[in-house]
Amino acid sequence: MCGVVGIFGTSEVNQDIYDALTVLQHRGQDAAGIATEENGKFFLRKSNGLVRDVFHTRHMRQLKGNIGIGHVRYPTAGGASCAESQPLYVNSPYGITLAHNGNLTNHEQLAKELFESDHRHLNTNSDSEVLLNILAHELQLQDKLAVSKDDIFNAVEALHKRCKGAYAVVANISGHGIVAFRDPNGIRPLIYGERMGAQGQKEYMVASESVALDTLGFEVVRDLAAGEIIYIDETGEFSCYTPELKAVYSPCIFEHVYFARPDSMMDGSSVYKARVRMGEYLADKLVREWGADHDIDVVIAIPESSRPSAMEMSVRLGVKYREGFVKNRYIGRTFIMPGQGERKKSVKQKLNPLELEFKGKNVLLVDDSIVRGTTSREIVDMARKAGAKKVYFASAAPPLRYPNVYGIDMAVKSEFVAHGKNTADIQKEIGADKLIYQDLEDLIRAVVPSDEDVSAHQFDCSVFDGNYVTGDIDEAYLQRLEMLRNDRAKNKDNEDPDVQMMMDLN
Repeated sequence: MCGVVGIFGTSEVNQDIYDALTVLQHRGQDAAGIATEENGKFFLRKSNGLVRDVFHTRHMRQLKGNIGIGHVRYPTAGGASCAESQPLYVNSPYGITLAHNGNLTNHEQLAKELFESDHRHLNTNSDSEVLLNILAHELQLQDKLAVSKDDIFNAVEALHKRCKGAYAVVANISGHGIVAFRDPNGIRPLIYGERMGAQGQKEYMVASESVALDTLGFEVVRDLAAGEIIYIDETGEFSCYTPELKAVYSPCIFEHVYFARPDSMMDGSSVYKARVRMGEYLADKLVREWGADHDIDVVIAIPESSRPSAMEMSVRLGVKYREGFVKNRYIGRTFIMPGQGERKKSVKQKLNPLELEFKGKNVLLVDDSIVRGTTSREIVDMARKAGAKKVYFASAAPPLRYPNVYGIDMAVKSEFVAHGKNTADIQKEIGADKLIYQDLEDLIRAVVPSDEDVSAHQFDCSVFDGNYVTGDIDEAYLQRLEMLRNDRAKNKDNEDPDVQMMMDLN
């Protein structure tokens, strides 16, 4: 999962892009980058690390121009080298920088086509570089010294026909302007807004989440539709186009469970309200299955994403809510860490229990989801050591049983704790006295705004039900994915020296 931002401004945009990336930091902690344009020349700074560590005053001074894009990354397809941090750049045609959130499911086939048919060179294993070169090739086919907005729309429409999977993209074409587009299923999020700049001219911003626009004073206009393309040229003229595509709008539901900030609006739904409703529906299920005479003394959230759900569960159950864990905010997310040993160590460094909230009590721990079960097992153990009599566990999401192929580097099928197990098996695996999961139907109901018809919405729920909305995923693909993503492969990659070339105009 990554975060992208693009801004057309009436003055220097480097600081605004930096500020937007800090707001989107939760979407990627591996690398960060900004590319700006002035008088047809690009200025680029990118490196591994957090936004605050990648950019210093000397870098910001070099990022000149009123047009720019930015990216925060954690690795999915490809690797974690500096060479694969974004934005990426290609010099022909025109000069293009690009930032991408998502994952191309046919990038191996496309890479072969680029070499054999399009005669373009790829320098990394990144699917984002593949996507950039597809865009560049389709623009080159327009065979013009300067392309029009219709030429750009045609090029991206051709890209849609070639690229499969998930992608939310912002790109800057030198001498032309900013292009942003979303995959035909709308799996990965993208939203845009506007504000008044100097001398009454409109400024535009595109980002992965609405919270980035809010913090910079942009008024949200709307989410991009599935497959939609927007173009802001160098004069500030705004255009949009949505091709006719045979695809069903299916945004990723896991964004609402875990990734998105609670203060974001995503595809017309409040992330915070969705998480509150998750708690409401899960509490109702708990009463149905465990009975209204349950012996829960206290509800405790596992910070941070599950807090709205946990608080609503406490209200519905008539049980007090308490903060039972103190979180170290300087430890990264555990489920994307490469090795099991490192993951275990990180859980203990990340959370510390408050003994007075556990001692002698029957506690209900609420988490947003359970992936490998490693974190859940460690947390249950912490609660017991802190003196809890009984430890119950609730997941605001259904059991995760299938890999994500659309840009979330989650466990391979064999590493999911729920793979091939029922609830009783998983309960035993994590060491809880009782375990309850959200039903998928209730999760969907929670995400759809309360005044809208649930049946009119479709989501990518593939991590829960194994139904991949792009229709191109088979068992052979998943087996190849398992070879790439298992812990053994990641540990091997971490042992190799990083010798790949990086571009850093420093």
